[in-house]
Amino acid sequence: MGQPGPLANLFSVELWERFSFYGMQGILAIYMYFKTTQGGLGIDPTVAASIVGAYGGSVYVFCILGALVSDRLLGPERTLFASAVMIMLGHISLALLPGIPGLVTGLLLVGIGSGGLKATAATLVGSLYDLHDTRRDAGFSIYYMGVNIGGLLGPLITGFAQKEWGFHLGFGLAAIGMAIGLTQYLLTRHNLPTTVHTVPDPLPRAQRPLWAGIAVVVVLVVLILVLSGVITPDNLANIMVGLSLVGAIALFAFLLRSRKISADERSRVVAFIPLFIGTTAFFALFQQQFTVITLYSDNRLDRALQLPFLGEWEMPIPWVQSFNPFFIIVLAPLFAALWTKLGPRQPGTPVKFAIGIMLMGSAFLLFLPMVPVASVPVLWVAMIMLVATLGELSLSPVGLSLATKLAPAAFPVMMMALYNLSVALGTSLSGSLAQFYSAETEGTYFGVLGAVTIVIGLIMLAVAKPVGKGMRGIR
Repeated sequence: MGQPGPLANLFSVELWERFSFYGMQGILAIYMYFKTTQGGLGIDPTVAASIVGAYGGSVYVFCILGALVSDRLLGPERTLFASAVMIMLGHISLALLPGIPGLVTGLLLVGIGSGGLKATAATLVGSLYDLHDTRRDAGFSIYYMGVNIGGLLGPLITGFAQKEWGFHLGFGLAAIGMAIGLTQYLLTRHNLPTTVHTVPDPLPRAQRPLWAGIAVVVVLVVLILVLSGVITPDNLANIMVGLSLVGAIALFAFLLRSRKISADERSRVVAFIPLFIGTTAFFALFQQQFTVITLYSDNRLDRALQLPFLGEWEMPIPWVQSFNPFFIIVLAPLFAALWTKLGPRQPGTPVKFAIGIMLMGSAFLLFLPMVPVASVPVLWVAMIMLVATLGELSLSPVGLSLATKLAPAAFPVMMMALYNLSVALGTSLSGSLAQFYSAETEGTYFGVLGAVTIVIGLIMLAVAKPVGKGMRGIR
């Protein structure tokens, strides 16, 4: 397809990593709220949905840690490798350790590891292209397709395993998938550009004990807050919203005040602020496929299927989460071909963002006709996820590409961490908002969130020109 050869290697590595991540996340909520007699932990469903949102947000918050380690200690390539090892150990913990200890250990390892991997993987892809290479957006769309092949297979396979043989086998399959991805990476890492092996802004050795001490203090403070009851499962999502906001403000301030960036780079960071807000709004709705839509699939969806020769069979709850990656696999090549064909005539990034946000809001409004229906057809939710996927393809791979293009030369991974923080904020909000959802209030819930998101998209469209100017030659 006219793309750099190492893109195929990163495509495959990310496929297996996403298989493990989404395979685990596909069964995570129901593992927490299913009764202990069903193999679950018996947590309240809305609290479980809130925890899933907080966990999803924490993955992106940990991108800050991953960015710091990459930019100042290890470089992006070695950071990605170490992160992949942590993810595999996390899935093994979920598979082998029972109860709450296994849940906490596994989620911490997977969360920190996924944060480090997310902060660096797109940077490695971006390193394959010149800053003004018109193949860049198409390459990210192809890479994004690899993400979603893993996202499709993960919930299908672990969901089936969970339904037939239990949760821990599902988590074990996620660990095996990550081990395959890690092996793939070990065999192909030598093909990457030499630039990804260097540390962009090395931390002086004299300062390392200070930062190590700060890390220890942070861990101790978190432990004290948990043990004293200040941090609880009920308020975890709201805490992650606050941390995401504070982290984003701190990173924006750091970049804007740094003497290591030029005037053009500073203008690009400012131009990213409205795009940050738009991305947050999009993912506050989109990530509800792991929170509210999981509850909706369990309680409101008719998952009974008539299969030839087998009769009636109930589709596993996590399979609904495979609609989105399936549509991406089908549509991502079309979007990549479209952007490649249009070349310099394609819409600017702010316009693509506006389209994606409005499509996501429209997807939520499509829940409204089903409010009076007692048992919602599976195909209706599939249609909703199709509209959401069209929005995602207009925003998410383009946002990944944009973050690598707008990044100051001195802080290439830090800008990616900022983009991931916008996803963190949106994902955490998906957990906080889940506490307001119920079958009785779903009309108001979906209607208000859908309408507000469409308005945000219209505002993004209105400011597209000044934002584009602020990007100083970057489309």
